[in-house]
Amino acid sequence: MKQRGSSRLLANIALIVFCLLYLFPIYLILTNSFKSRSEMYENMMALPGKLSMKYYGSALGKINFGVSIKNSLILTIVSIAILVVLCSMTAWMFVRSKNRLSGILFGILVATMLIPFQTIMMPLMQEMNWIGTNCGIKMTDTIPGLIFMYIGFGAGMGVFLYHGFISSIPVSLEEAAIIDGCSTWGVFWKIVFPMLKPTTMTVVILDVIWIWNDYLLPSLTLKAKANRTIPISTAKFFGQYTISWNEAMAALVVTIIPVAIFYLVCQKYIIKGVAAGAVKG
Repeated sequence: MKQRGSSRLLANIALIVFCLLYLFPIYLILTNSFKSRSEMYENMMALPGKLSMKYYGSALGKINFGVSIKNSLILTIVSIAILVVLCSMTAWMFVRSKNRLSGILFGILVATMLIPFQTIMMPLMQEMNWIGTNCGIKMTDTIPGLIFMYIGFGAGMGVFLYHGFISSIPVSLEEAAIIDGCSTWGVFWKIVFPMLKPTTMTVVILDVIWIWNDYLLPSLTLKAKANRTIPISTAKFFGQYTISWNEAMAALVVTIIPVAIFYLVCQKYIIKGVAAGAVKG
């Protein structure tokens, strides 16, 4: 018993140490967002001498916070809403259409999750520019065009998670609804989709964290200042020759707060959704 108690104590100490190491960068960002530049250079790890919101005000002004957060919210909300609807319906059709074609298409869609974005980003930009030139549909430097790209990149994971959960839903429930006069559309929205709540929350949480914090894809597609998202605007503090560290830290704190609150509110659904979806699949 003593040996087991000692092992548990050591495990708890190790867990605390790892948590502190993980949270240390957040501590640095938060404390230095209140410091002047001279105070930062004197001791980056010390607490600020006084709490001043001065650098938050200047940072919000420089990143054009109102426009940037509006763009990020539109991009995130619209992309995720479309992904949830399309991925859930696609996965349902793949599960219920038990034929070789649906199996092949599902395999291809899931395989796209294994392709690194860096290997296709240049062909992607060439294709988007070609569409704009030849079809008259502007895909680059627009929020709708970026939403279209996020839907494409997020479809594989979304379909994969929904597919696993839907496979565990008895077909008899849907057959009973059809016998009672429910249409195919009604079966999905009234019977199947409400049962997908754990997986839906998992997809929403993972995609919010991904899309809200993504820098690479928006940096390739968005050029106009009016279209910049929060990560793109924040990156402007890190110039080639000078870095306004205190304002940059303040901007990073503002960027983190919305998604951190969302994650804390919804985190209980992650384990439940992944366990009910991917594991059962």
